[in-house]
Amino acid sequence: MLDIHFIRENKDVIREAARKKNVTLNLDALLTLDDTRRELTQSVEKMRAEQNVVSDKIGGGDVNKDALVSEMRRLKEELEKEEEKLKKVLVEWREMMLQVPNVPDPSVPEGKSDAENQEIKVWGEKPQFNFTPRSHIDVMKDLDMVDFERGTKVHGFRGYFLKNDGALLSFAIWQYAIDFFLPKGFEFMIAPAVVKKANLYGTGHLPNDVEDIYKTQDDDYLAGTAEVPVMGYFADEVLAKEVLPKKVLAFSPCFRREAGSHGKDTKGLIRVNEFYKLEQVILSEASHEESVKWHEWLNRNTEEFIESLKIPYHTVINCAGDLGLGQVKKYDVELWVPLEEKYREISSASYFHDFQTRRFNIKYTDGDGTRRFTHSLNSTAIPTPRILVSLIENYQEEDGSVRIPEVLRPYMRGKERITKKVTSS
Repeated sequence: MLDIHFIRENKDVIREAARKKNVTLNLDALLTLDDTRRELTQSVEKMRAEQNVVSDKIGGGDVNKDALVSEMRRLKEELEKEEEKLKKVLVEWREMMLQVPNVPDPSVPEGKSDAENQEIKVWGEKPQFNFTPRSHIDVMKDLDMVDFERGTKVHGFRGYFLKNDGALLSFAIWQYAIDFFLPKGFEFMIAPAVVKKANLYGTGHLPNDVEDIYKTQDDDYLAGTAEVPVMGYFADEVLAKEVLPKKVLAFSPCFRREAGSHGKDTKGLIRVNEFYKLEQVILSEASHEESVKWHEWLNRNTEEFIESLKIPYHTVINCAGDLGLGQVKKYDVELWVPLEEKYREISSASYFHDFQTRRFNIKYTDGDGTRRFTHSLNSTAIPTPRILVSLIENYQEEDGSVRIPEVLRPYMRGKERITKKVTSS
């Protein structure tokens, strides 16, 4: 959420942000409603002040006590009417404020969709196979690493079971990722996936992503990223400047309905309803320069992790039309998928300035004693099982086995490759 004073003083900037992000916004209606909100607020405050004056006179033994009591009753009735008007206006005002987009950084390119994201980096050599490579689905099924049929039987569409070395490989990735990221100064958390609705409004996932989020019978929600509970963890707190930047590495189960991707990636491990993710989250000082610095740092962390696995990737800067409502700038790291002959997203790194922290009321005390909203940033460290798609396909061998990246072997009990189990007759 942006500051209403900033919106009023930068109307053309906000209109341009809405245009770039393909957001429908009636800014004039919002500002007219804000005029009403301010007038009603002033009226309510004036009536409350009048009430206090009359109350003091009554308490002071004024000779016209009966008249004052009558005046108090009149003020109370009028105040209740004004407060009810203000209450209704505030509900509508907050709904409209939730639709105001954050302003993209000037370095963000124009564009309508992810098709117009711009490649800014390419790393690694794509494998050259001297045999016909197979998909991760066929390789993992043949090695008894996954079971999609029983996954569908138990879960439904997009269901899966990771088995044997498939499950062990996921645990190896998690354990290696913890050892890789924690020395960079992160505090480690295991975060809840079931969260209150307010946390999803705070991060900006609601109201716009409502169709993609699971909801419980208790009106709670299942988060699609640990960013949501971690931001909620700091809600309504005032941090000391000395603890910033606050760096958190959080692990959690994640859930997405994939409602908007009907017909896309219906097979395999690209789009599944439940998965696991390690997420990087940072709260920093309220400085654009700090946000830019930590944004680059977060994204580079993930790039370095992928490089240590020796999986080819490229990094793109997202165009304005592919930014979320609150994002100022975003990078995607995408891994090479040989069978599709294209890169697929594995990580997103974003910064928001105070868009999220204003909603969560997360502040810090500056050196001069001023309380300011922190800035927030986040980036995927690594998601599973999606990373298995590229890992399996890039590391497959002609005999059907899969080489295990060297850095993961200590977490796989020294095993160098995954091979088909030989059963005795």
